[in-house]
Amino acid sequence: MLTIRQSLQLDAVASGALGLLLLVLSGPAEEHLGLAVGLSIGVGAFLLLWAAVVGWASTKDSHALPTEIAYANIGWVVASVVFLVASSLPGLGGAFVLAQAGAVALFAELQIVAVRKACRVPAGSVA
Repeated sequence: MLTIRQSLQLDAVASGALGLLLLVLSGPAEEHLGLAVGLSIGVGAFLLLWAAVVGWASTKDSHALPTEIAYANIGWVVASVVFLVASSLPGLGGAFVLAQAGAVALFAELQIVAVRKACRVPAGSVA
């Protein structure tokens, strides 16, 4: 079981890595995945900023920040599915969008579980 801090750090590292890859490999992403260069650059830049925010949040002692980040991650998953349905990506591009959405859904789950675990009051103690 990951702690809140660990779940946020994992999210930050993965988001930053994907952001960097999308920025550096925007041309091949268009060629092989069908993702427009502008989309890859925009999403890549956003993910680098997101990684910085999530990394910063991992240094704070808060249950509200990770919960809000988890909800934002759920929003990202929904937006990814909507994008996939509305776009005409080739098979590999669609698989890529689904894979990253699945990873983000996992981060949201890890964050929610970690917050719930951290908020539990041990049996027999007074809250």
